[in-house]
Amino acid sequence: MASARRSIGALWRALGGAGPHRLWLAALGIGMIVTAAPAAAQQSQCSRADLQAATDSYIAAQTKGEPGELPFSIWVQYLEQMETANMATGILSKPQKIDFHRSILDPASCASFTEVIIADPAHPYVLGTRLALRDGKVNEIDTLVTDRDDWLFNAANTLKYSRAEKWDVIPEGQRDSRDTIIAAANAYLDLFNDKSVKVPWGSPCARLEGGLYTAKGGPGVVSPQDSCDVGVPSNTKLVNRRYIVDEALGAVAVLLNFGNNALPDAHTFRVEKGKIRYIHTITVCKEFNCGFKLPEQLQNVTR
Repeated sequence: MASARRSIGALWRALGGAGPHRLWLAALGIGMIVTAAPAAAQQSQCSRADLQAATDSYIAAQTKGEPGELPFSIWVQYLEQMETANMATGILSKPQKIDFHRSILDPASCASFTEVIIADPAHPYVLGTRLALRDGKVNEIDTLVTDRDDWLFNAANTLKYSRAEKWDVIPEGQRDSRDTIIAAANAYLDLFNDKSVKVPWGSPCARLEGGLYTAKGGPGVVSPQDSCDVGVPSNTKLVNRRYIVDEALGAVAVLLNFGNNALPDAHTFRVEKGKIRYIHTITVCKEFNCGFKLPEQLQNVTR
């Protein structure tokens, strides 16, 4: 550790007293801060305030393309598409105009998940980023980066529909338990491989899958007839699930590997009174639209 500090000091002098953010990027680039080894075990709990502060810092960092905006631990595990990546050259180092974001905060696991929508026509993205904290500092960043080649991608639609939805804080006496929220999500995810599973569908329910929306009434207009029970593939396993649960929002983000190709994926759910109200999906493809023809609704439109 002492040698690392001396090396960073030497780097600072070599850079002629460069700003702290550029120093961080330089250090990241030569591997002083980021390690491919598993990050240290998380502390058992942290506060919502800790997670909110870290998430706010993440949004600032992504907006500026300055990873050093984040309150890092000495060692940080950085992943993109669920694989070890270089923070100095990854999406976090590239400034983005963020049009909308929504975060799930989980003090019990000391982690957060943030949906980030960038609708810039020059290069739109939808990101899903998990942060994990230890002692109030970020020691894991795991980002799914989707753009034009990925599943049902349409950032303009995702922006339009996601920001119109109401994911308000649920009054404390009306909140579902952590176990209830996870069970609702698992029922939906298990349905892909077992059609006998009973899913607690809400009524109404709206599913935002990439840029494709199941509600018929337009942004923010959901009718009692709108349903999320519109079919899913069969014989498809969704495995390696990791849960970020926010009981105050009735929300859970599940990071997982999808299907035989183990595609990096995030499913996010809003659960109200034990029933699924909203579902969002982000899926990283290995080929354009995961090898499927793009639905007519998403063809010939700004993506």
